[in-house]
Amino acid sequence: MTADRRRPLLVRVLLQPAVAVGLSLPEWDLLLRQARRSNLAGKLAEQMERGGWLGTLPEPVRPHLRSALLLSRRQAQMLGRDVDLLSQTLAGLPGPLILLKGAAYALGGHAPAPGRLFSDIDLLIPPEQLAQCETTLLVHGWDFDEGLDAYDLRYYREWMHELPPLHHRRRGTSLDVHHTLLPPTARTPLDSRALFDAPRPLPSRPGVFVLPPEDMLLHSAAHLFHEGELPNGLRDLFDLDALMREFGAIEGFWQRLVARARRIGLVRPLWLALRYTRQLLDTPYPDALPAELAPPPGPLALRLLDACYQRALRPAHDSCLLPGHAIAETALYVRSHWLRMPTGLLAQHLARKAWTRMTAMPEAPKPAA
Repeated sequence: MTADRRRPLLVRVLLQPAVAVGLSLPEWDLLLRQARRSNLAGKLAEQMERGGWLGTLPEPVRPHLRSALLLSRRQAQMLGRDVDLLSQTLAGLPGPLILLKGAAYALGGHAPAPGRLFSDIDLLIPPEQLAQCETTLLVHGWDFDEGLDAYDLRYYREWMHELPPLHHRRRGTSLDVHHTLLPPTARTPLDSRALFDAPRPLPSRPGVFVLPPEDMLLHSAAHLFHEGELPNGLRDLFDLDALMREFGAIEGFWQRLVARARRIGLVRPLWLALRYTRQLLDTPYPDALPAELAPPPGPLALRLLDACYQRALRPAHDSCLLPGHAIAETALYVRSHWLRMPTGLLAQHLARKAWTRMTAMPEAPKPAA
């Protein structure tokens, strides 16, 4: 690993967990704060337990890590129950129910799963089954989020790659139902039908599938480098690192990954994933791989992307912020919307959202208790 003290403490420890054994209490305090802000406390705790160090750490540190372990493992248990109930609810759909991201990692037993926290279940279904799926979910206790207005609902239905976010009235579970991986209006042409070529069944859950390794990694890359959801950016970068280390051991994986990226249309997100996992996490992969995905971004575009991602893909804690962090996050937010919509639709959408914020009525003060 590159010996670089400029890397945030959390990144250094997650890449070399044994480093944590020699940390002082003030350093542990900083490490735990960085981990919580990055949604990586569970991953840190799992590494400490797996290495056999948890019981040897300073006494004030142990309860925090044990709490993170309990929370992540409880989430995994509840996930299994929720997916079983979902598969029963949607058993009438003829097509496969494909789990994405955190749910797929956990129930598929993949490398990013230990200690990973997530807020919702992501599901992929064929687009022609979307209407039947929505009706069935609404009948069986699911509702759209209350905060969505008529424009938001139209935005999801006409321009996005998923239904409006759903939650279960009784269980409180959140659900995102996707019919493709990128918005239909995105500038990146995507062969959505290819996603249903060969999903992999989960042996213990009939009718429930996950994407094959190549597609799973490509979706993770697209989620981070196309959609621009950066509050969990460092966690998602570690997901990519874990997937590359796991799947890279499979014979012929890298060649199939490049071919699959070209087939689906996700060459650029994969190129960016390779660049920043190597830069920031020393992720191993064949050195010639990025050149097979040519052409890269132009020199000016690449300098701007580096400046932005090298700032945004750090722990979301004050100790880790570099000069220009806020500008970088804003630029990547604008970029994600520019990738998502054509210029005219984007201008209309941003103007509408800005007007809504400006004209929103302030909440009435609550009466004193």
